[in-house]
Amino acid sequence: MEPCVVCTDEIFATDGVKSGHKKRISRDVKSGIELLYKAVPQLAKTFRIIEKIGEGTFSSVYLGEASIRDGSRGLFALKHLIPTSHPTRIAAELQCLTVAGGRENVMGVEYCFRKEDHTVIVMPYMEHQAIVDIIGSLSFEEVRMYIYHLLKALRHIHQFGIIHRDIKPNNFLYNRKARTFALVDFGLAQGTADTQIDLLKDLVGLRKAPRPVFSERNMNSCSSTTTKQETRTQLPRTGELSSRRFLSARGALATSRVQKAQQGVHHSHTCNCFQTDRVCNVCLSRKQQLAPRAGTPGFRAPEVLLKWPNQGTAIDVWSAGVIFLSLLSGRFPFFKASDDLVALSQIMTIRGSRETTQAGKAIGKAVLCSRELPKLDLRVLCETLRGQRPGEEAGETLLSPKSKEKTLKSSQGDTWGIDERGWDRVPEEAYDLLDRLLDLNPMTRLTAAEGLEHPLFAHL
Repeated sequence: MEPCVVCTDEIFATDGVKSGHKKRISRDVKSGIELLYKAVPQLAKTFRIIEKIGEGTFSSVYLGEASIRDGSRGLFALKHLIPTSHPTRIAAELQCLTVAGGRENVMGVEYCFRKEDHTVIVMPYMEHQAIVDIIGSLSFEEVRMYIYHLLKALRHIHQFGIIHRDIKPNNFLYNRKARTFALVDFGLAQGTADTQIDLLKDLVGLRKAPRPVFSERNMNSCSSTTTKQETRTQLPRTGELSSRRFLSARGALATSRVQKAQQGVHHSHTCNCFQTDRVCNVCLSRKQQLAPRAGTPGFRAPEVLLKWPNQGTAIDVWSAGVIFLSLLSGRFPFFKASDDLVALSQIMTIRGSRETTQAGKAIGKAVLCSRELPKLDLRVLCETLRGQRPGEEAGETLLSPKSKEKTLKSSQGDTWGIDERGWDRVPEEAYDLLDRLLDLNPMTRLTAAEGLEHPLFAHL
């Protein structure tokens, strides 16, 4: 008997997509669909795959149509995981979806098909709009609701001890017409010490030999080959960081001066390069510290960039803060760095070098910057980037020449009058919440539950 697929959760109901619609698709997509049918023949008995709607590092997502119980046709998202995914990782993602999914703005799961090393997770399809396409037309009230529902989803998964690790707009779907939301993609999820997701506990052993993700080098690691002479590297000026690429991991280590300062470090050998512009042989010979780094560049929290091993749910809250900053400023993506060091320097540019150093010290990390950078006023920064303030001194160090030209052109057409989208009436509470979500210290950063109690959401 063939399975009957049922979509019972209203928040994930299809909106605006007609059953049986035809769309011209490329040969590559057609070939991919044929290969998927061949790899998992069970799919053909239930689903008609219409098109490819998404692709990531570890999976591809297809739109499929199937008969539901009342005789009508329903749309579903079919996530095909790459065959090299570890079985425990796949099982953990499924358990996250089945235990925490289907409510509180978290995507649920309907079915899972597997044949040999091919796995397909079937979820309700939710039509949504990409943030990059609508960020210029969002009203402040929409942004307020978006962050509220994102924090609501984070509070829910954090109650189960789930750390999502990849919070970004692409993974928090927004149906603008229906005003519905859905947190998706638990492929990088990890568990807290008291997680209720048993399979997340089994992933600890898989992280003992971490590898760079998204084809990005781990810039906090050092080369296995060392010389007898100490390496001396001049620290870069912060203004140069956005356009500069570091050529080697060892050189990056010498440039960053992000060093261990944890109590467990053995002092059998004297180190005299601490907080200086050089790296000695003692430091170069130390064993690399292992810490999770999974996530998307631009959304990683400071403690991830500093390789703090005790990462928790606070890293998701930081990512939510970066999204909020992007929406308030109208710039997406807000941070775009080539490596961890540039990412850390960009954070310093916004949050201040002294504040970053203090936060690093709180988690046992020493951070040294070649120049002192003041903490920026978040309201001034966001309003300047939106063209609501003359001049752009607040965001000057973050903007490329092309971005500056674009900002000037957009601001010339403004009347400086009443904004029907409400951007001239953003309350101070919004920037207070943003400041607390972007707390550099993970131990004092707001939790998702605390964020929902913020005065910005009082009327909700």
